[in-house]
Amino acid sequence: MASAPDSTDKDDEMTVLDITRSGSTAVLTLNRPEARNALDLELRGALAKAIPTLRDDSTVRALVLTGAGGCFCAGGDIRAMGGGQGNTDVFEGRSRILAMHRWFDELVDLEKPVIAAVDGVAFGAGLSLALAADYVLATPRAKFCAVFARIGYVPDLGCMYLLPRAVGLGRAKELVLSARTVEVTEAQALGLVHQICEQDRLLDAALELAARFEHAPAGALGIAKSVMNRAFESDRQSVYLQEALAQSLCRESAFHQAAAQRFLAKQPPTYHWL
Repeated sequence: MASAPDSTDKDDEMTVLDITRSGSTAVLTLNRPEARNALDLELRGALAKAIPTLRDDSTVRALVLTGAGGCFCAGGDIRAMGGGQGNTDVFEGRSRILAMHRWFDELVDLEKPVIAAVDGVAFGAGLSLALAADYVLATPRAKFCAVFARIGYVPDLGCMYLLPRAVGLGRAKELVLSARTVEVTEAQALGLVHQICEQDRLLDAALELAARFEHAPAGALGIAKSVMNRAFESDRQSVYLQEALAQSLCRESAFHQAAAQRFLAKQPPTYHWL
């Protein structure tokens, strides 16, 4: 079993984003349980600061994203959006969304494995956060919803880009237009959830999965993730070119050189998925 996140290097006071470490894994916990971890301005700002820092930290090999208080994320904080009062300039609203896209793209493009550990609701922007992960682990009580239409919104925070790629265009339209809630078993059948875990095992399971990447070829996996993230917008020959360039880099990497020597010496690989 993976160890619980270390409490070192963490402020004593409660923050809206709790950042801890478990070995080479960084754990980001959305920490507004009183608001079901809805994304207000403070939480968005904390994510915007944390994600580039973790990106540039070579000691972080994987990222786990989860929520406090039995909830992943209920989406955007409507109170922070003006609560439907019409008291913000239309261009201010556009700027707010574009600012969210900047840190969200950092998360989607993070060249490290990202694991979402989902308990409770992943609604609206919370669904987008789950879609940004490479793996989604969820409890039996997890629920997913592209809830935007219920308040007269279109999907945002990358949902209209990521959801069709996760479940297919036709199913994505059905989920967006109906704004219906998807229970965890259906979410797994659709491909939104990779593994269902009991509530008391969720974080441990996510940490155990993340720990598998401690001795992985970080550069190779990062490049592979980057290329595949853009594969739907690229023609076949462009992907081939990116593949060739990436492989030439990997061939000269220290990881590959050591792995090749281990192979020739008939020694087991350092990165092996058990």
